[in-house]
Amino acid sequence: MHAPTTRWTTRTTTLLRTTALSLLAALAVVGVSAGPAVAADGDVAWTVRTDSNSYGANRSSFSYTVNPGGTIEDGMVVANRGPVPLNLTVYAADGFTTDAGQLDLLTRDKKSVAIGAWVKSGTGSVTIAPGKTATVPFTVSVPANATPGDYVGGILTSLTQPDQAEGINVDRRLGIRIKLRVGGALKPSLAIEDLHVDYDGTWNPFGRGDATITYKIHNSGNAALSSKQQASVSGPFGLLRTKAGDVPKSPELLPGESWTVTVGVKDVSPLFRLAGTATLTPLLSDASGSVTPLDEVTDTAHTWVVPWALLLLVVVLVAIAVVAIRLARRNRTARKQREDARVQEAVAQALRGGNA
Repeated sequence: MHAPTTRWTTRTTTLLRTTALSLLAALAVVGVSAGPAVAADGDVAWTVRTDSNSYGANRSSFSYTVNPGGTIEDGMVVANRGPVPLNLTVYAADGFTTDAGQLDLLTRDKKSVAIGAWVKSGTGSVTIAPGKTATVPFTVSVPANATPGDYVGGILTSLTQPDQAEGINVDRRLGIRIKLRVGGALKPSLAIEDLHVDYDGTWNPFGRGDATITYKIHNSGNAALSSKQQASVSGPFGLLRTKAGDVPKSPELLPGESWTVTVGVKDVSPLFRLAGTATLTPLLSDASGSVTPLDEVTDTAHTWVVPWALLLLVVVLVAIAVVAIRLARRNRTARKQREDARVQEAVAQALRGGNA
């Protein structure tokens, strides 16, 4: 079975506005019916798939482990499913993770420094008659000084057609992912950076507010990694810890890439000094697709939270108590003065009567 395709659109401005409608064969997704990657639009339609050879049949993508200085020879099968001949450009490009968490490939005008530079197809273009197929051979030549670790890119077929009605060139790309692990010391590592926590309180003095934890996941190692995520907020000494709901797994990040995460945590008590904690469990995949969880990575940031509504209520209650105490003292003083006056008056009357 072959991988389903992922579709995306990019725009650049040249002499003509160019719209690139790109398709990339990715790893098969559980529960999704898989088949050859297909590009179809009107009378133009073609598919790509991996060649069946010593590396295997019905592969979902190209995946290799090669030592520095090593060479791989493989092929991609292109089939014309339309009624007209096709002349397709063939080239390779480096991969990157988009803001949406999907794998994309550099456009042809961008310079590739890894997969896109190391993969050379046997031909720069291929012409295929309707209903026919062609195998495009390619070679992966890893430099002798290549840094060990994971590299991801793809080999692409491209067809550029003018759209007179829209005044644009439409570049349709269809390709297959290439994942390459260069032999040597594999050092998988994720770091949590720029972690901070914000708090949005409530005017209810006895209510709770919502916290937001924001941080950046940085792949600081040399292996492609995704990660499970957990987040929580607590008061001093871990009091009244509140956990976030299920936090989605991060996309697989290539070495050097970063991914920004924002997590909301509800019903957080405003305990003056809040601690926001993020925990990652890096996930390392091997060539067979098995996943190994690595040691957890944790980081914590703090923020001051002043429960103004509660403090205002306390101030009002204290003020009421102070006023009540002063009034009570004043009343006691007044009563004592009246009692003293009555006693003095009684003594004075008794003395006047004795003199008489």
